[in-house]
This record gives sequence, C-alpha cells and structure tokens, in this order.
Amino acid sequence: MTLSTSHELPIPPFEMRELVGPTDVAEFGNPTKKPILGLDEAHLDSVLDFGCGCGRLARQMMMQHARPGRYVGFDLHRGMVRWCQENLSPHAPEFVFVHHDVDNMSFNPGAEKPAILPMPAEDRAFSLMIAMSVFTHTIEGHAEYYLKEVSRVLRDDGLLVASFFLFDKQYFPMMQGFQNALYINLDDPWSAVILDRGWLELTLRALGLGIVRAQAPGVRGHQWLLHIRSVAAGEPFITLPEDEGPFGRILAPISRADPSTIK
Repeated sequence: MTLSTSHELPIPPFEMRELVGPTDVAEFGNPTKKPILGLDEAHLDSVLDFGCGCGRLARQMMMQHARPGRYVGFDLHRGMVRWCQENLSPHAPEFVFVHHDVDNMSFNPGAEKPAILPMPAEDRAFSLMIAMSVFTHTIEGHAEYYLKEVSRVLRDDGLLVASFFLFDKQYFPMMQGFQNALYINLDDPWSAVILDRGWLELTLRALGLGIVRAQAPGVRGHQWLLHIRSVAAGEPFITLPEDEGPFGRILAPISRADPSTIK
C-alpha cells in the first residue's frame, strides 16, 4: 500500500485541533515516518485508540513506514469521529473510527445516554492500546470501569500507553478510603481528574496489570506517561517514582465555542 504523505492527508480544522490541545499543524505530522511514541513495530500490529479525537495519532500512524495492520479509534465527540471517517479512512481503509456515544456534559451531552459503554473491541484482540488525555478526564468510577476494559481487550503480550494526572493521597488525611480522585471544576468534574497513585497501582494489580515504564511529567503534577502491561507478558512491574519535576503551569485548553456543536 502506498503511504500517504503529510500533504495528501487532510488536516483537522482549527476548532477541532483546539479541542484536543495542540493546534500547531506540525503536531499532526510524522516527517520521520518512524513508529509513534518511540514504540517497537511489533506493538503496532493492532491498535485501539481510546479518545482518538480528530485523528492526531491516527494521522501520524498513517504516515509511518509500517502502518498498523488494524486500527480502531473511538471517541465520544461525534463531530471529530465523523471528520476522521470522512477525511482519514478513505486514505487507509484499515483505519476505522467509531463514535463512543456516552454522556459527557461538554463533548457529548444527553441525559438519555449511558454513562459508560464497553469498548468497541473483541476480547484479547489488540497489541497496543493508546489513551492519551483520556484518564485525565475520566472520573474515578469510570476510570475503574475502563481499566477493566483494558484488561479485557489487550492481548497477553500487549501494551497500554496512557497519560494520567496523579497525586499521593497520604497528603490528604481528610479523604475517605473510597475517595481516590481530585477534581478541579465543581460544575464539570471531567475537566481534569487527578487519581491517587496508590489506588491506580492497586487497581491495576487486581486486574492482572502493572506499570512497566513511567515517564514523569515535565512540570510537577502534570501528566505522567505510563506503559502498562499484563502480568502474562512477563515484564517486571515497577513502583512509580516520586514526581520531582519543576513547578510550573500548563493550562487546559478552553474552547471558544460549545464543544458539542463543533462538527
């Protein structure tokens, strides 16, 4: 199959790029054509992209020397999924985009919609799952549900690459045992969700998963990038190191329009 070049692949409109964070067109390219995120090609056999947005990572994978044999991206924003279906899938039919129609007050409102849904994936079907800036916007109960889904859909030799906001609950003695998340927005708790690192490690272990690599945030308290695998993969799990990054601010993007109306 002929690889699409950056010039052949459409660029998502600015308002969609603004919703997912990086607006620079260069952030949607892959001029080296190497596997994304520094991964081995072996992990890119079958890819499940949780929170695919407007296709930033999908577009980069389409430009790789070796494309995934199968790619499924899903997202709760109907407009961005439709854009990917209409503008990216024609360049790579093995790339499929699915609307994950769950209720979200900003991106996919609807009181009649379910709060959570199974991932659009078969059991033990994917060698790689990506969840960038997803668990950072997933309330505690939903995070636990979707981590269970990870354990269901990931192959025994598979890998989850995901970002998390993490804190240490021992510094918050007023929190109950069943409370393991902090939220920054009273009106929209999904705006940013910070999970207790101990809770995350215990939850993963209970599911037969564990952290094998951890990239600490460049700014203290911001996103950790974690590599998570099944115990069946045979790679030793690690304990999360301390966050010793410099203090700073990285503000979440604020859309100038109602996100759910962007088509």
